[in-house]
Formats: sequence, structure tokens, C-alpha cells
Amino acid sequence: SPVSASDKRPSHLTDLQEAIEQAAHLLPSQGPITVFIHHNTLHAFENLPFDEAVQQGARIFGCHPYLTEDRYRAEWVRGRIRFAELREVLREDLKEAADEKVLDLCTRLELRLAMLQYPLRSGPVEELLWHVAETDALRRVRCEAASAIREQLIAETRHWFLRDLRETGNGRCRTERGNAGRECDAAGLSAILNGIFERLNEKTLEAWSNGEWEEFALRALWGICCQGVADLPPFVPPPPTPIRHRDLLLAATGADSDLLVHDILIRFCAAFLDQGLASWPLPHRDEGFFRAFCALYRTGRPPEHWRRGLSQELSRLEDARVSPLESIHESLEILGVSSAERHDYLAATLLALRGWAGMIWQMELRGDRVVRPVPRGSLVEYLAIRLVLERLALAETARDTLAFTGPLEALRDEARKYLDGPRPPSVEQRAFVVFQLAQVLGWVPEKLYRLSKQEWHVLLREIETFSSLERRRIFHQAYERRFYTRSLDALALHVRKPAATPLKPRFQALFCIDEREESLRRHLEELAPDAETFSLAGFFFIPMYYRGAADAHFVPLCPAGIQPQHWVVEQVVDPFDGSHQRRARRRRVLGMASHHLHLGSRTFALGALLATAVGVLASVPLLARIFSPRWTSRLRRRLGHFFRTPPPTRLQLERRETAPGPANGQVGFTLEEMTDIGERVLRDIGLTARFARLVLILGHGSTSMNNPHESAHDCGACGGSRGGPNARALAQILNDPRIRARLHQRGIAIPMETVFVGGMHNTSNDKITLYDLDCLPASHRDEFASVHALLKQACDRNAHERSRRFASAPLTLTFEA
Repeated sequence: SPVSASDKRPSHLTDLQEAIEQAAHLLPSQGPITVFIHHNTLHAFENLPFDEAVQQGARIFGCHPYLTEDRYRAEWVRGRIRFAELREVLREDLKEAADEKVLDLCTRLELRLAMLQYPLRSGPVEELLWHVAETDALRRVRCEAASAIREQLIAETRHWFLRDLRETGNGRCRTERGNAGRECDAAGLSAILNGIFERLNEKTLEAWSNGEWEEFALRALWGICCQGVADLPPFVPPPPTPIRHRDLLLAATGADSDLLVHDILIRFCAAFLDQGLASWPLPHRDEGFFRAFCALYRTGRPPEHWRRGLSQELSRLEDARVSPLESIHESLEILGVSSAERHDYLAATLLALRGWAGMIWQMELRGDRVVRPVPRGSLVEYLAIRLVLERLALAETARDTLAFTGPLEALRDEARKYLDGPRPPSVEQRAFVVFQLAQVLGWVPEKLYRLSKQEWHVLLREIETFSSLERRRIFHQAYERRFYTRSLDALALHVRKPAATPLKPRFQALFCIDEREESLRRHLEELAPDAETFSLAGFFFIPMYYRGAADAHFVPLCPAGIQPQHWVVEQVVDPFDGSHQRRARRRRVLGMASHHLHLGSRTFALGALLATAVGVLASVPLLARIFSPRWTSRLRRRLGHFFRTPPPTRLQLERRETAPGPANGQVGFTLEEMTDIGERVLRDIGLTARFARLVLILGHGSTSMNNPHESAHDCGACGGSRGGPNARALAQILNDPRIRARLHQRGIAIPMETVFVGGMHNTSNDKITLYDLDCLPASHRDEFASVHALLKQACDRNAHERSRRFASAPLTLTFEA
């Protein structure tokens, strides 16, 4: 049997290949901008629970896993998060530990609820000290504290001082009986009180007002908190040390070696991924990234000093016939990357320029979505070149900043010598958190003064282990809980008043599950309660490469994760009509002219000439669209008549040959494949009986002007393209008598009187285009006219609902407007 290339590789190269492929899963999986629809940034973590996935993604991508606490609290004020649901989520998270006491101060549930309910301010030490000294933080209890807690704080502190501490300011600390075992020494408390009496006159304390006693209580509380948290270890682990040489070197010296690498890589990647727009094609592109780069940079003397050794290194690799994978292994050895850290190191290296690396990876995997795909193995070759460049850039940067000329495998250890260790939080930062909590939970100074050092250890650990990350996790669960509650409440209310189900629906309609179709479906159900609607992924289980009659290339119409195996084309019914050929020639001439104009306008001579000659004229269409959009739209439609495909057209769905392909005879599906598609759709939506006489199948898409992200407004299930052809194909399949006969054998009997009509809803202007109406039987035309009028009313209401969201829309806006 033949032996694959991977079987011939040494085991260490096979393991390296697997590590690269695993790291590549972290790259953006977004397709080209022509099929841009969405990007799940957590696609590599779909096997993990949500919270674990977002936290791991935050660590790897260097971003936030949740919203900020201030944002969540703003949602709390708005009513999007409710206290009861927050409490419920926190109790479920803590389980049995929720009611455990924390040093007889409060329960763990009460402590964490307070940390969620009240903002805990912090900041740099200098900013914090200024805040304490210059604001009323030590004079007035924070405004969120209940008035009863404020009065308790003042009263109990005054009673404690007059009873037990009156003589402490003179150097003697008289303790309450039974309190001799406390470890907060009298000298420390005496220093706190002396500092307070420098501001407040002790001799007149009998005449102190509530405001002065409030300041005394807060200053005593602040001093006791500072004394209590002193000399305690940190309970939050420090952030991990960066794994890449560049990150360590940047932290140690401020010099970024990636700037050197990216300057050359970005320009080369742009030329390598060019889709025919560049004036000069990249030489040797079809031979791959590695060979093209070597051919371009192995000769000549570069002006940058750090690249002086590049041509020699590339020549050595080519002369020794070192493969890209072997070059990566060699670079990792030179950089001192062990096998244990190889996966993380490769992932961090690829993510350093994740946009370009992601494009290379996607064009390698899904070459069917671009005009000029890249050869297989391009990502490995990109990584090989990147590591070669990194070695040269690191050596130059380390020599300039650290005077380091040793081997690169020792560079990380050398850079760590210049790094400051992680700074633990200061006493003031830790004390201020306790100080804020004490005011809202009613922890009076006397209670905290009596705590031993071990008890302070327990209290601070409870507070700091419920970190900002943990608080945001709980906030987000409560945020989601509110969404679930509102959704289920609405469903429960709807179920109480079930609509009467007609014996036979007036008509039926199948929509995409996209949220942009939900509102149209809702309005249609309100206008026609005797109708029945369904929803399904908008490619309708017909993954195909589609080419319209006026299109130059096939476009995949299916979710991005599916690669079609079938091709479908739209054909003009009368191919011998000369108008179709004439319009095709016009489109071809116009396309070539616009392409050459695009290229020429970017040259020095022709660009200057065009800008001078027709630059002013280019503003005329822009001004016309702004000041007279309707007239401009009518003019565009009339001019488009000279290029548009003449109706009628049909989809070529049935394949004559066995193997599918783009060639004539290979286009389409077999009868058995079409029957499978029809059966799956009907069974998945539950439409196996009670067929109406008219069944609409509506895909959706959008049109916009001058929007490079136009496909983001199209159908996600069609990979960022319009779903009209899929709806049209499904209608054509289910109208075929041969398909219906096969479905009848499988238990789905479609009446002869049932007619399926495919169409597309334009979500931009809320217009619906229906296909193949010339095939509609005369017996259904009156009924269709009634349904079509209902569709227009539903579209008008849908447009009205969407328009009301604009601030400039008047309250008196009508459906017709």
C-alpha cells in the first residue's frame, strides 16, 4: 500500500506538525470579506464550559473575559440585573458554604453579596493615599451604607472609646476584661489614636458633634485596617511569565523585536495573498510561501543591519534542502524551546500576527472561497520564515539593549534578570478594600481591633479570593439569568392563551432562523392567524457552490464549517436569445474596464491624470445619492436593464453524471440526493402532513452601498451570501413529481394541489422577490395574489418597526411612510 508523507517523517516532525495544527485552531477562522458574516472568537474552546472557555481565551488572547464591574452595575441600575437573581446565582455557586460564618462578622453569602452590590474602589498607591487625604473618605461614611449602620458605627465607636480606650492616648491601654489575649498591641493602637487627636481636639471630645465622632470612627477604622492587613501574604497568584523571547525582552528593555519582523512580514503576506489586484504578481507564488520568500530575499544586501544575515541563512536552508518543518524544529532548538512548552510557544508566535496568519490558514483550508488560493502547507512555511526572522531580530535587539551576544537559548534567562518581580498589593490597597466593606456591613472598629493576626489572615483571604474576575463571573451569570427568566416568562404567558390551530392552514411559510427574519415572521402571523410558519437554517440543507447567470465565479452557499460537494448554476431559459449574450458581453467589458481603471488609478502617471481629468466628475454620483436618492435609484435601475440577466431563468438542479463537479453534466444533484434533502427539511420542521395549497420558502439577504462588510448583513447559514438560491432550489425540488413520489414511499405524502414558491426577503428595504412565478398554476393565482398582498403588508409593518428605532423617526410614522 502507498505510504503517506506523514508516515515517512521522523516522529519529532510528526509531533511538531500536530502541535502547529493545534495552535492554528486559535487563529481567526473568518473567511474572506466577500463572505464575511460572523466570527466566534471562542471556536477553539467550544469543548469547555462557558466560564472556563472565556477565561482561557482571555489569558491566551490578552483580552477581558467579561464586562467590567461598572458596566454590570450600570445594568443593575437599569433593571437588567436584579438583586434576587444575583443572590440566587451566588447561593447556587457557593452551595453549602453560603451560610458559613466568616469570623462571626457575617456569612460568606453576605460578604460576597456586599462585594457585588457596592463598588470596591482601588488604584495605585499614590492615587489611593491622595484620595484618603484629600477627600471626605475619612470624614463621612460612604453614601451606600444604610443610615442604621452609620448610626451604629458612630455610637459603638464612641462607647468603646469612652469605656476602654480613654487613657490610651497617654500611653496606657486599658483593655476590657477577657480581652487580654488579643494580638493588636497597645502601642499600635496608641499611634492610631494619637494621629487622630492631631486633627481632632481630645480635650473637647465631650462636646464633639456626631460629625466629629463619625470622623473619629472612620479614622480609627482606617488605622486598624492598615494595621490588621500588614505583613500578610498575597492570596492572588501573580500573572504567568511570558513564554516568548520578544515579550520578556520588551518587558525588560522596552524594545520590541516584533516591529522589525512585522515590517517585512506584513508586506510579504500582502503580496502573497493578493487576489489579482496588485500590478506586479509575486514571483514563485505558486511554489509556496517558503520558496517565494527565499527567492525574493536570498539575494541583495538589505539596508537594515538586522537583516544582513538573512540572505545567507536562506541560502543555507535552500542549499541543504531543509524543509519548512525541519526549519521550524531547528529554530525552536536554537531558541531553547523545550518540548513541554512547544505548543504554547507556537501558539503565541502565530497569534503575534494573528490576522495575517489566520488569513493564510483559512485560504489554505478553504481555497474554494477565494479566486487565488494558496498551496497546502502555507501556514507551516509562514511559521518557518517567521522564526528565522525572529532569530535575527532578537539577536539584534538583545545586542543593542542588553549588550547580550550569547546564544539565543539563554536570552530568556538573561532578560528575566532585568525584570522586576510582580509587585504585591500595598498595605494601603488591601486595607482600603476592608475599610469600604466594613462601612456597608457594619464592622465597627472594636470588632476588627479584637481580631488576631490569624483571623485577619482568614478575613483577607475570603475577600481577596473573591477577586474581580470571580465577581464579574457571578455578575454575568445573573445577567444571563435575567434573560432566561424574561424569555421563559414570555413563553409561559403565551402558552396560557394558545391560538386555535386550523384544520388546514391558509398558507404556510418557511423562514431562516436568523433574528432578522423573526420580526417579519411575527408580523405575518399577526396579519394571518390562520397561516402557519416554520423556521430552519437558511441554506435549507442544500450546501452548494452556486453561480448565477450573471456571475463569473461559484460561491459557496452553506455555513462556513461545511464544504459543499455539489455545484448549481442558474441558466437562462432561452439561451439562443441574443439579448443574454449581448448583456453578458457588456458586463464583461465593463468588468475589465473597471479592473484596469482600478489598477491604473494607483499608478503615478495614470493616477495623476485620472484624478485631474475625472476626479470632479466622480463626486456627481455621490452628490446625487445624497440629495436625490430616489431619482438616483430609478436611474440606476434603468441603466442596470442593459446589463441585467433577462428573465426567465431556471436552476440546473438535476445531475446527469455520477460524480459531481463544476463542469457541464456534473452540475446538480441526483434524484436520490434531492429526495434526501426534501425529506430532511420536511421532517426537521415537522411538516409531514396538513400541507397548505401554497407553501412559501423564503431566504434572506441585503443590499447596501459602499459597504465592504455588506455580506455581514446577508445570511449566516449561507456563509455570508444571500439565501434566495437555496430557497428557490428547495421549492424546485419539492415541486418535482418524481421527488414527491419518492417521498410518498418514505411516508410523506405531498398533495398534488400543494405548490412551493421560493423567494428572498431583502432585509435592507423589506422587499420580497419570488421566483419561478411563471410556473405557478392558474388555479393558485388568485390565492397567491391574496398571500402576496399579506406579505407586502407584513414587510411594511416590519419596516415601520425597524424605522421607529431611529431617533429621528417621528412618533406619527405610518406603515405607508
